[in-house]
Amino acid sequence: MVKRAFIIHGWGGSPKHGWEPWLKNELEKRGLEVYALSMPDSEHPKMSAWLEELRNSVVTPDKECYFVGHSLGCITILRYLETLEEGQEIGGVVLVAGFSDINITIGEDEDINEIGTFFETDVDFEKVKNHCKKFVGIHSDDDPYVPLRYADIFKEKLGAEIIVQNNMKHFSGEDGINQLPIALESVLKLSK
Repeated sequence: MVKRAFIIHGWGGSPKHGWEPWLKNELEKRGLEVYALSMPDSEHPKMSAWLEELRNSVVTPDKECYFVGHSLGCITILRYLETLEEGQEIGGVVLVAGFSDINITIGEDEDINEIGTFFETDVDFEKVKNHCKKFVGIHSDDDPYVPLRYADIFKEKLGAEIIVQNNMKHFSGEDGINQLPIALESVLKLSK
């Protein structure tokens, strides 16, 4: 069975910016089938549309499916896992600058209500863990938006391996992050 990786960008993001194109290329070089998704209406995201895009791209989830999310892409993955049927399990998830509730800091020109549909209910971490046993959370010690407390939440609620990077801000292209070797290492480790 072919190993598949799905990369889900964040709010206002694109599969063509930041480290996502580099990661796609590096994983493909190593034999994975990689889908860097272009999530609908990225500036004004709606959970239902993002979940539909992810479902339509994955089609049949299995233990050879790996997911990498950045920022809002992380909550999208967690919400997707909540919807899987009993017995469906994926191989692993890498959460880069991920968060699980709306208590984050945003830029001055952004409206937190834009992402409200992702947080109408609390994440059901038990349900999420029923569909995936391996998680890695990658955080930065100076992320201006996502506090390090989410690393603790992912470790406690998901049993995630936590990796804290120094001076990587929000891991965005705007922060000058065009490669993310730790994400590559994490996917390769999960997919062994």
